[in-house]
Amino acid sequence: MQQLLDKFWENHDPTQKHKTQYMSAIFYHNEEQMKVAENSMKEQQKKYSRPIATVIKPVGTFYDAEDYHQKYQLRQHASLFKSLNLKGKALLKSHVAAKLNTYVSGYVPAEQIEKEAKELGLTDAQKNEIIKIIKAGVTRHC
Repeated sequence: MQQLLDKFWENHDPTQKHKTQYMSAIFYHNEEQMKVAENSMKEQQKKYSRPIATVIKPVGTFYDAEDYHQKYQLRQHASLFKSLNLKGKALLKSHVAAKLNTYVSGYVPAEQIEKEAKELGLTDAQKNEIIKIIKAGVTRHC
């Protein structure tokens, strides 16, 4: 769990306040997870002069975001997105689309896609487009 929390904290500004649907939040299933999350937030607060806006809450009912929000960064590359031919629940559940969304967001080096393209079932055209996007220096958006 700590590794996941570390990634969570390093990939966004937890002091930013947002509307509920975009808020920074950690959801826990049990008291142990809650304590780990709270301790993690206390440690992170030492790095910021502004208070952390992240909320820590028990898991409740989860609602999928509207379709147009799914794999948002991947959608910004229309030809690549269209080539996957994924819609609705297939897009939501696609491991490949989730990975590609991460790649085009700038979180993974181009060498990684070279290693994983075949395993993901990508065509050479898809692989080359992703590498081009990565090398263009896409900015992370969280």
